[in-house]
Amino acid sequence: MSNEFLSIEDLHIHYITQEGTVKAVNGIDLKLNKGETLGLVGETGAGKTTTALGILRLIPNPPGKIMDGKIILEGRNLLELSEEEMRKIRGKKVSMIFQDPMTSLNPVMTVGEQIAEVIEIHEDVNKEEAKEKAKEMLELVGISGGRAGDYPHQFSGGMKQRVVIAIALACSPELLIADEPTTALDVTIQAQVLDLMQGLKKEFNTAMILITHDLGVVAEACDKVAIIYAGEIVEYADIESLFASPKHPYTQGLFASIPSLDEDVERLNPIKGLMPEPTDLPSGCRFHPRCPYAEAKCSEMDPKSVEVGAEHRVKCLIYSGEVSGKGIENE
Repeated sequence: MSNEFLSIEDLHIHYITQEGTVKAVNGIDLKLNKGETLGLVGETGAGKTTTALGILRLIPNPPGKIMDGKIILEGRNLLELSEEEMRKIRGKKVSMIFQDPMTSLNPVMTVGEQIAEVIEIHEDVNKEEAKEKAKEMLELVGISGGRAGDYPHQFSGGMKQRVVIAIALACSPELLIADEPTTALDVTIQAQVLDLMQGLKKEFNTAMILITHDLGVVAEACDKVAIIYAGEIVEYADIESLFASPKHPYTQGLFASIPSLDEDVERLNPIKGLMPEPTDLPSGCRFHPRCPYAEAKCSEMDPKSVEVGAEHRVKCLIYSGEVSGKGIENE
């Protein structure tokens, strides 16, 4: 019996504006098994959050539109379901921890009411039972149940994030999408939130998609990693393979820009240039204007994803033998 829980095939999402068409997601393919954590890593504007919102069909329309592709959740294509059917899935089967807890919570409702609301919608319980479960969820994320009657402004940033996690986990979802859940938090609280999410994931056997630009968080929490650049997955691998032997020039650039405890260097080696404008993507390989190994062919040919190891794929012409890749560290 297959353990596959989620499959995304050739997903394209555009934002159609007066200034032009923003090509945010351009042919993403992903697979996620039950109980597995997948890290989506890339710079700001790479298409990570848009991919997550696409899974839940929460792309703002207009201007956003899912142009093509399939999102298969346990054998059903979510893009073919009615809005009513999607409402039953959101919060119950699939939950999302949004990026900023400050704006994710309703300032005029108590935190207990906000957790209880999700429980009432998806579970066969009365108001009192929902309130009790809301208190239990607060306790689960390390907040006293007696604070269920407090409002969001009475909590610190880290505690707000815990409340958002409690809302997301209230109905024991099978898939949790965490959109940069630790970005606004200090390092100590980051570690606590990650430990909390890992513990709850094990307790409920929840699959998780963790969106981040922090490779340290990925090393701590993920089983597999997808590196995203300009709306495409340029490298996909299990955590050990990626950290031991990053293949794509962009992935290597990300690792090279991280300070090392072992080497004493005066300056880090950042990736030169900026992400391309999604309204005006370069031809051929999207990364070629910033790639130190780019050749003329890179601006003409769109690379295919090549298998370079067990469950390790790279979207680069070097690995399909089209260009030499002279000097690249690909051993």
